[in-house]
Amino acid sequence: MFAGIIEKKARILAAKRAGDIISVRIGKPRAWKLKLGQSINIDGVCSTVVRTMSASFEVDYMPETVSKTTAGSFAKGRVVNLERALKFGNRIDGHPVQGHVDTAAPVRDVLTRGTSKEVTIKLNASVAQQAILHGSIAINGVSLTIARRDGPNITLALIPHTLCTTNLSDVGVGDMVNIELDHSAVYLAGVRKK
Repeated sequence: MFAGIIEKKARILAAKRAGDIISVRIGKPRAWKLKLGQSINIDGVCSTVVRTMSASFEVDYMPETVSKTTAGSFAKGRVVNLERALKFGNRIDGHPVQGHVDTAAPVRDVLTRGTSKEVTIKLNASVAQQAILHGSIAINGVSLTIARRDGPNITLALIPHTLCTTNLSDVGVGDMVNIELDHSAVYLAGVRKK
């Protein structure tokens, strides 16, 4: 479980395909002590550390993950968002994020407003039905609030801090981003309808 509050950005050092598995090596932030089997949120994808070196670590992605996320486009040089799993008793400053991506979706529009940005994303119909106006959503693992909703399109307002500390500052029209709905809100909305 994660909070959607990105701890660090890091660069992908290598990405290779071996059969139907994609192995990705990422630069390890200084002072991070990672161990085998540890869960880490990488651009919104709950990933397992399978190898650790002094300055990097590796994760593997199976076909199911590649089909639903942007992991298949991970390449050397790309900057990704990182968050380690929560410890019991920690504050949750964002919202509960599982790292179980619902879909990858395209950025439809980016509007710069001074030092902030508004990003509009086009969701597929089934995910859009579950996106709740003013509810939480994770984009590339970042906990955000849906500011506006127009049909399948959701707009998110990104403050300067978010732009500085995550890779969302680099997204442009046509880029694919990982989407995870706030599943507790989706569940509650579903229960209320019954």
